Amino acid sequence: MKPAPFAYERAASADEAVAMLDRYQGDARLLAGGQSLVPLLNMRLMQPEAVIDVNRIPDLDGVREDNGHVRIGALARYSAIEWSPIVGARLPLLSEIVRYIGDRQVRTRGTIGGSLAHADPTGEMALAALALDATIVVQSPTGTREIAARDFFLGPYFTVLEPADMVVEVRFPHHTMVTAFAEHARRHGDFCVISVAALGEPDGDAGWKTVRLAVGGASHRPFVADEASAALSNTALEPDAVEAAGAACVEAAEPSDDIRASADYRAHLLPIYVRRVLDQMKARRSQGAT
Repeated sequence: MKPAPFAYERAASADEAVAMLDRYQGDARLLAGGQSLVPLLNMRLMQPEAVIDVNRIPDLDGVREDNGHVRIGALARYSAIEWSPIVGARLPLLSEIVRYIGDRQVRTRGTIGGSLAHADPTGEMALAALALDATIVVQSPTGTREIAARDFFLGPYFTVLEPADMVVEVRFPHHTMVTAFAEHARRHGDFCVISVAALGEPDGDAGWKTVRLAVGGASHRPFVADEASAALSNTALEPDAVEAAGAACVEAAEPSDDIRASADYRAHLLPIYVRRVLDQMKARRSQGAT
């Protein structure tokens, strides 16, 4: 299929982009990497009045350090994040997670801002933002505001963004914790069935002061598993604690059926992948990861 007719606009700045969005009163969409938007247009699942190309806006594709944070422009491509030495040194979990997104062609075009705004509940970038406690900077016709990743995602393909809002930057605090990530997909680069990220702060010889678990694909949006994280903190990740954390993740999840897996299968996989990432985190600690 081909898309329904639409007007094509090209924005030269973020200010111009949000002004165009405002002018179309919610009936326009931003074009960045186009990895999600273009298929939706071609299948006529989305028929906006206009598409606004933001690819030529300068200074929105950088990756830099600033005052204890890694600041990534909304137009930064997945491949730039994947190979960034700053991300590799400061946010190894993000470097690891981004390699699971699509294939080389997708990672060359897709952008972090577009991914977060799309809010696919199985999306790796949304899970990374939650796990790493990111802040999403949004510009509107009235100015900019900062939104915690925990507050950004409301449901499947649904965020707090208003019709004239544009994501312009994502800020990640530096992390020194040991991290791990695993996902189940029918093949590498496919939409995930279930994914789990873990971050742990070592304490003593074998203990963990804090552990943070984030889950994707098991609910209408990715989520931080607070009860499971609490069950693991101040433990040595003994089998009983890991089992309790897996059960808490299943309790917090709201899995659904789709063409990739049933809800029951997702619930079955979740504690398996919780245990898998925790084992991986312990192994990395023993190998000297920090």
